[in-house]
Amino acid sequence: MKKFNIRKVLDGLTAASSSSSSATSHSGTPRENDVIQETLQSEHFQLCKTVRHGFPYQPSSMAFDPVQKILAIGTQTGALRLFGRAGVECYCQHESGSAVIQLQFLVNEGALVSALADDSIHLWNLRQKIPAILHSLKFNRERITYCHLPFQSKWLYIGTERGNIHIVNVESFTLSGYVIMWNKAIELSTKTHPGPVVHISDNPMDEGKLLIGFECGVVVLWDLKCKKADYRYTYDEAIHSVAWHHEGKQFVCSHSDGTLTTWNVRAPAKPAQIITPHGKQPKDGKKPEPCKPILKVEYKTTRAGDPFMVLSGGLSYDTVGRRACLTVMHGKSTAVLEMDYPIVDFLTLCETPYPNDFQEPYAVVVLLEKDLVVIDLGQIGYPIFENPYPLTIHESPVTCCEYFADCPAELIPALYSVGSRQKRQGYSKKEWPISGGNWGQGTQSYPEIIITGHADGSIKFWDASALMLQVLYKLKTAKVFERARSKEEKPSTEIVEEDPFAIQTLSWCPESRMLCVAGVSAHIIVYRFSKQEITTETVQLLEVRMQCEFSDGDSPDPGGEQTPTLPTPGASSSPQESEPPTQPSTGSNSCDGPRDNIPCLKVRSSPLKQSPGYQVELVIQLVWVSGEPPQPITGLAINSSYGLVVFGNSNGLAVVDYLQKTLLLNMGTSELYSPSDPYQRQPRSPRKQRQPSGDIPTVTSCMSRLSNLYTESVKKLRSSHLSKSCCVRISPPPTDNSFIRSRSSSVTSIDRESREAISSFHFCESFPRKMDSLVSPCVLVGTTQGTVMMVALSLPPGGDQRLQQPVGISSCGTLVSLKGGILTMALLDATGTLLPPAYESWYDPNASDEDKEKNRRRRPASPPSSQEGQDSQFAVLCSEKQAKVVAMPSQTRIYKHNITESSFVLRADVVQMAGANCIACFCANGHIMTLSLPSLRPLLDVNYLPLTDMRIARTFCFSNLGQALYLTSPTEIQRITYSQETCDNLQEMLSELFTPVETPEAPNRGFFKGLFGGGAQSLDREDLFGETASGKASRSLAQHIPGPGGMEGMKGAASGVVGDLARARIALDERGQKLGELDERTAAMMASADSFSKHAHDMMLKYKDKKWYQL
Repeated sequence: MKKFNIRKVLDGLTAASSSSSSATSHSGTPRENDVIQETLQSEHFQLCKTVRHGFPYQPSSMAFDPVQKILAIGTQTGALRLFGRAGVECYCQHESGSAVIQLQFLVNEGALVSALADDSIHLWNLRQKIPAILHSLKFNRERITYCHLPFQSKWLYIGTERGNIHIVNVESFTLSGYVIMWNKAIELSTKTHPGPVVHISDNPMDEGKLLIGFECGVVVLWDLKCKKADYRYTYDEAIHSVAWHHEGKQFVCSHSDGTLTTWNVRAPAKPAQIITPHGKQPKDGKKPEPCKPILKVEYKTTRAGDPFMVLSGGLSYDTVGRRACLTVMHGKSTAVLEMDYPIVDFLTLCETPYPNDFQEPYAVVVLLEKDLVVIDLGQIGYPIFENPYPLTIHESPVTCCEYFADCPAELIPALYSVGSRQKRQGYSKKEWPISGGNWGQGTQSYPEIIITGHADGSIKFWDASALMLQVLYKLKTAKVFERARSKEEKPSTEIVEEDPFAIQTLSWCPESRMLCVAGVSAHIIVYRFSKQEITTETVQLLEVRMQCEFSDGDSPDPGGEQTPTLPTPGASSSPQESEPPTQPSTGSNSCDGPRDNIPCLKVRSSPLKQSPGYQVELVIQLVWVSGEPPQPITGLAINSSYGLVVFGNSNGLAVVDYLQKTLLLNMGTSELYSPSDPYQRQPRSPRKQRQPSGDIPTVTSCMSRLSNLYTESVKKLRSSHLSKSCCVRISPPPTDNSFIRSRSSSVTSIDRESREAISSFHFCESFPRKMDSLVSPCVLVGTTQGTVMMVALSLPPGGDQRLQQPVGISSCGTLVSLKGGILTMALLDATGTLLPPAYESWYDPNASDEDKEKNRRRRPASPPSSQEGQDSQFAVLCSEKQAKVVAMPSQTRIYKHNITESSFVLRADVVQMAGANCIACFCANGHIMTLSLPSLRPLLDVNYLPLTDMRIARTFCFSNLGQALYLTSPTEIQRITYSQETCDNLQEMLSELFTPVETPEAPNRGFFKGLFGGGAQSLDREDLFGETASGKASRSLAQHIPGPGGMEGMKGAASGVVGDLARARIALDERGQKLGELDERTAAMMASADSFSKHAHDMMLKYKDKKWYQL
């Protein structure tokens, strides 16, 4: 444990690769014997990914292990996602990043083969918690189009674009010398190439016969032993897929004209049946009209009834605009199931893994572009199963994200209880069929909550405890507003073309459960949590007119006097703001003059029924000022103990008392710099305040779509820290003139700031003015130009007086100034302990008055006041460029650290870690850093994630206990940890995919089939494909690459001694069980033999003395 004196200068701090650090002390610091003990050291930190949640982004393929009950999904970016029971999921990535075109499980072996678009195949070991590649094979001369691995076989068939089939031993990942060449498979008289291989499968009843489908419409039944084609089946339409009947006498092909052809194996001349499931049948007996291609068909039999035929595609061409459909044909009935998104792939889940037995299908897994649906085939109407995975993160695009670790224990049950009433009805009553794997045995048990804000105005609360994710509750903020039913009805006041209800930022107090959200249409909604349903007759509304007067010196300078430099602190306006004023959008001017005092959205006037959960307390709307739209909210905070909401933008700062529903303060940023005598503003209606409008540039173009979901600091990222192409991709498309202008202008012209915006707030109980001796409620206000100001609050006593007497507010001027916009602020006491904002414990606002008073209590009283001449608090301030620690009330800078020179910080949070506090930072150059408190020693600096997308900047957030997350794709949340303890325990915490399960017994062949050879014919593939029989394959055809998973084989690759012991114990149990079964079978056979012997002896005695003709 190292001790630091807060007077002394810290020497010997070396700058990390991304930061230039300096730690300085200042005279006038606390006394020599005031020592703060810092316990955090570098060894407490380590960065690693933990889990990925959400729907796999851009899925491309799917596979299912019918014994292990594990589902695998591959994506176009080379990712692999594996799912088992609820809470069991895993993510891994192919290094090449190529699309996964096909997946094949080694059924019940704990292994998976993946085929990629770069013509490589990989063998994954799933017997360890973090799957690894054991072998890879890269084809050099041929392109892979289709793979097939028969059940319980180690020989993988690989079809290629040239029409050839190669065979790979999956144990050694070596090529066999046995090759099926396309020119030998097709008719010798055929003059054209048959196209790529689109299907390979072996006859369910004869492993020696391989069915090969070529794209042109030719299907070949190949005899593996004789190395020749037995039959060839020709159809004049391209083939997309083939499916066998389990008896091996028939197969079905799906074609590009929407037809299904059924073929008898021994009758290759013509199809036994041709049907067009969705084609209109002409009355004159002509061929049906062609339909869209049937992309896939599956043919599954049942013991007790008609077979199932499941297919995707095949709709008629006149169904333009119709959504993608899955068709289920069962007997004479045909069900067409509409899907919300295009179908990528589907699989029919069956009771048996054996292809030569009745399949008994019970469900269909449908992989859509943005969803995963499982259909129950066993119930009338084919209902879907309720999906237990957190795959709805992207239901509406995520626009903001917050992460809360170590929440109050009662929060998750409370949110779950109100959220459970929101669940849809009509799901299948059966258990979710993908049920493999086991949960991790982690020791972390603290509650974690993730809140996501979405483009449609919804907010979702997620339980993120124990590396899992489950939606708890969904809040729809758009219900507060009137909805336009058509484009004609849309009010011209809307400043956002799409998604006017999108959530921009939010402030949540877990202890009081108060929630405050700011939307992109410059609206703010305050919510309370209640367990009782209420109907609000009139939604409380407060309209605020925020504007900013420009002096000549403050207005944007059109000249180019400054030389091109890196962005200066606070210079962060977007390129459009430097353009000359333009006319507002169509309909913005009326005959009465410019639009004024009108909000962007209309609050609903009818009664609002509010279900248990979050209920509207107050709506605050910024209004248009003299034809100018309100500026987006850039800073927001709520405090339940004070009953106040504070928010700001580039025009200034406003404070609202949500208990009295009044506006307390509406002040321009520049006014905060010149503190006058303490004053008190009486509550007033904002409509009465009519000020002449200043010469403000129109920023309507800036506010189109969701570009303003980013703070001013993030706009700077767009203009200078990303490449030009990246800028164009993530910002709204500008006009031709503006694009040319932004390219030709210097960085300084882009960054030249016209207004200083409010960027952050922090409620605290501190010393408002220099050398005060008493603490009182305050608000720290941070701006985009790096200024931190103090605003003092004077609160009336509690009870009825709080609702009747006004709250006093006074500006106390500048506390300190930093480089870059302020990101986060916090307060420490004299021992270095974090002082959280005051809060009021939650009580149900709709409960009886007695219950309210019983539950209503404020946080313990303020910390002791400062003795004269002694500092008892430390203000921690972090900006885009540096961090400072200031002693209070002397307002003396104690420590300073320059975080980065060449980049800037996107997100910073003061977090609790290992019983102490630190600052966690994420930089635009991809570095994640932590600094100790209060001395600002660098503890961690890892180059983790180069910023390539604004989505990451918008959603990255840190939480307590070493947790962090960000949206790694539009549909997935990536969680990471920067805690050494969590990294050490990660193996235990992760779920287990593979569990030892007995493979079901093979179907009984029956006496007569065994006697006359009518059952399934096996094949010794080793004799056929092994090196002795087929020779060696060409070395230039494919290159073998050993994987990082090791060469010792899958079964020895399990992790941990505990896993080995568990497997040994299970193996012993299985062995004992098998020995017991063997004893029983032996006894039964002995009894049967005795019976047979006795019966034979009796027969012998009966016919012993008879002649042959007497028998």
